[in-house]
Amino acid sequence: MPREVDPSINESEFLHKALQQGLRTDGRSVYDMRDVKLTFGDELGWVECRLGETRVVVQVSGEIVKPLADRPYEGFLVISTEISPMASSAYEAGRASDEEVLMARLLEKALRRSEAVDREALCIVAGQKVWSIRVDVHFLDDEGNMLDCASIAAITALRHFRRPDVTVIGEDVTIHSMAEHVPVPLAIHHTPICLTFAFFGDDSLAVLDPSHLESLLASGTLTLTLNSQQEICVLSKAGGVPLPADDIMKVIQIGVQRVKEVDALIKSSLEMEAKKTVVEVR
Repeated sequence: MPREVDPSINESEFLHKALQQGLRTDGRSVYDMRDVKLTFGDELGWVECRLGETRVVVQVSGEIVKPLADRPYEGFLVISTEISPMASSAYEAGRASDEEVLMARLLEKALRRSEAVDREALCIVAGQKVWSIRVDVHFLDDEGNMLDCASIAAITALRHFRRPDVTVIGEDVTIHSMAEHVPVPLAIHHTPICLTFAFFGDDSLAVLDPSHLESLLASGTLTLTLNSQQEICVLSKAGGVPLPADDIMKVIQIGVQRVKEVDALIKSSLEMEAKKTVVEVR
């Protein structure tokens, strides 16, 4: 579990000297991510992601609502986050910390503002009925870098989710059960994934996927949201010393490769889950 006290001076000096030699306390190299493990629930759209010991659960659901008057052809993508005290004693139930607010905003930018989900495809009857897709993000264990873990869980859950099929005749709308009609996947244009780099000191030492201790000792972080098409969806820098353009370009090049690896893992996990479901149905 994360510590309740600040790291000691000895821990700080040890970590910094190790990083200068290209070493990390958990044995990774500076640009390695921890192992990503995806687990699917019995319901479509339920996904647990483990990034090392950091754990996040995402549940995607949908309901039919009325669209906004100025956007009659567009559905909704709503993102809700919750960090419970179970994740760490540093968090309080019912009270959003600054970290949670920042993570919620970055997830919003990564998933909704990047137009990952086609919201016009959520329209049923223009001006009357559209789908509202809700993404509930629950942070269960904080061992560092919860944002990246949450972004992987959220986009995987969106790709895993299926909404009920709908038939429209005139103004009559019929919602079919999963047994009657094959459920419909969401129209997803691309797979945005957050990658967080932590920086240490004036020499721009950088590590990918910081652990909890590294997050506490970092002088600043840079979060990139990339997709497998090598597009930068979001770039967010929180505090720390100014970064030269060369350092930013370097982490972007590393991020492009890591996103391809994570994207391939998500696709293979979804394919394995789909095959498993087919076998169970038979």
